[in-house]
Amino acid sequence: MMLSKKIITMKKFILSLVLMAVTTSYSQELNLPVFTQYLADNPFVLSPAYAGIGDNLRIRANGLTQWVGIKDAPQNQSLYADFRILDRSGVGISMYNDKNGYTKQTGAKVSFAHHLILDYYGEQYLSFGLSYNFNTFRIDIDEFNNTIEHPILDPSVTDNRYTTNNNFDISALYRNKNFYISFNANNVLKKNTNKYRGVEPDLLSNYQVYTGMIFKDAENRRIEYEPSIYYQYFASDKRSTTDFNFKYRRYNRYEDYYWIGVSYRFLNDQFPKPLSVGPMAGFMKSKFYFGYSYQVMFNDLGAYNTGTHVVTIGFDFLQSISNCPCTQSPVHD
Repeated sequence: MMLSKKIITMKKFILSLVLMAVTTSYSQELNLPVFTQYLADNPFVLSPAYAGIGDNLRIRANGLTQWVGIKDAPQNQSLYADFRILDRSGVGISMYNDKNGYTKQTGAKVSFAHHLILDYYGEQYLSFGLSYNFNTFRIDIDEFNNTIEHPILDPSVTDNRYTTNNNFDISALYRNKNFYISFNANNVLKKNTNKYRGVEPDLLSNYQVYTGMIFKDAENRRIEYEPSIYYQYFASDKRSTTDFNFKYRRYNRYEDYYWIGVSYRFLNDQFPKPLSVGPMAGFMKSKFYFGYSYQVMFNDLGAYNTGTHVVTIGFDFLQSISNCPCTQSPVHD
């Protein structure tokens, strides 16, 4: 009886792992997995409208390890850089490498943003962004574990199924003093699925809204509180998720700072049941940035892994590259 229960439990685990792997591989092609990278003082992860939002050259590198403790769990490395050109425009580039089991993706985005001043004295700004995306995807059949009994796992898979795709993102960002809200449409074109004979989804569009407000402490103006909300909707299967975030940030007189926070994510059709919850922390010291976040998953795989870890390191260069009032100040007034 005990052996039978163990077999049933193992079958449920394997089924959950397969379903999660399939879901994740689809979402990877819809967009890179978005966990808490954007909260590491790098909203350019989400939207090209943030390109050149600051008055410096900003570089951020992210390393993400998902489902620690499960073999061949998804891993991702990405690099983001953006900076001002002229007074009211910005450019950015991002590159990534993503591995999920036997599937591998690499790609890059080139972004352009233009920032408008709606009200000089009222500190209202409107930004528009556009990204060109290049993506490669392949199945690494060399990693398949074939046996004498099963020399070929799937006879229909005879090569690495390498394919490339081109796409675009469009976005808009509105700022009013310390309030911000952005809208982003990712992968607005359909994917070419000829090589997959219709198996892979061709509708890759997903939509995102990110909004928040920065509040100054009444007694110490170098202390900030930042609640924010991030919503994403996937057109292919009508799924949607929402993040509730909160950050505490404290500056010193040299504009160095540290911050701590927490993020709570849920599927919108299962609210208030959490999909993931995790603490975050980071600091900026002499233009060097470090951030770390941890997420616990509340699903069937939660008992078999120790969570998802995200590490961010970065540098800020060329301070005051633009004197336009629409740049984002390191210390908000």
